Amino acid sequence: MKLTTFIIDDDLVSQFATRYCIQQSQGDFEIVTCSSGEEGVQACFTSLDQHNRLPDIIFLDLVMDGMNGWDFLENLRNLFKDHKLPSVYVLSAFTNASDRTIAKRHELIAGYVDKPLSRAYLEKILSEEGKKRNMG
Repeated sequence: MKLTTFIIDDDLVSQFATRYCIQQSQGDFEIVTCSSGEEGVQACFTSLDQHNRLPDIIFLDLVMDGMNGWDFLENLRNLFKDHKLPSVYVLSAFTNASDRTIAKRHELIAGYVDKPLSRAYLEKILSEEGKKRNMG
């Protein structure tokens, strides 16, 4: 079964690098890229309309113009609370030291990693997602 994966990042180079890493993995993915938090929220609504579910995995940048990653998470929690929420992995440059601490404790964040996404970290995520699917 395909894993639906959203990349929400306003940096096109980072979007490309993340997409490329995912495409080079052994998994079967449908990848949607969003350039803002607002676009990410809209893509979640579209996913519900078209597939009756949210994405499986979201790679989220925290620092974006307009709706930042933290605001996106708040919207995800409030707008989609009646649905199975995706696993959110923060992919950030972590220029603000407190962001890493907050990410570590945030209930919606499954993990966090410095940009760029590495193949090793992606394989770890896929392993964790596989275990969740087999249990659920």
